[in-house]
Amino acid sequence: MSTRPSYKILLTMAAAGVLGILFAFFLLEPRWLGEGPGFGPPLSSGRDDATDHLDQLPEFRLPDLEGQEVAGSRWEGKVLVLNFWATWCPPCLRELPLFDELQRTHADAGLQVLGIAIDNKEDVKRFLAEHPVDFPILLGDTTTIDLSRRLGNRVQGLPFTAIFDPRGKRIYGHTGEMTRAALTEHLEPLFSHTDGM
Repeated sequence: MSTRPSYKILLTMAAAGVLGILFAFFLLEPRWLGEGPGFGPPLSSGRDDATDHLDQLPEFRLPDLEGQEVAGSRWEGKVLVLNFWATWCPPCLRELPLFDELQRTHADAGLQVLGIAIDNKEDVKRFLAEHPVDFPILLGDTTTIDLSRRLGNRVQGLPFTAIFDPRGKRIYGHTGEMTRAALTEHLEPLFSHTDGM
């Protein structure tokens, strides 16, 4: 009896591999992986795309982990870093310690990191019980995903980070895992000008 795989078995394995790739490409999409170009909503040629884009932090209210609504205006006058994340998103979890360190070391310079979890409340509570952070976490929903899109997250991916100056002007937006170098580049000029704001 031959130990070499038969032609039919090899053909079946190749077909299964191609189907797996097609499944990942068309159904999973990279939009929630925090990398790649993503397959977000098609860009429209009409006015909606332009008028929906926000350069200023809008007023918003989201619940915290205790169910209390918190207004975004609570941090008015601070350099605000909004980080949209989820417990099921590996790049989100990798960058959380960086945001935690940022909050602890730059709070006196007027910085506020605010996490917005696009996730189940119980999963977020469980995760934060094991990995606490020194900044507030609010709970988002599908309308919050739209808010992130309007703030520059065109592929609607996670993680997404937006930085605002003390006047609420959007300075920077990035879909994908943040690096220390990118945060430093965009935040340092804001810290050096907070005295005059």
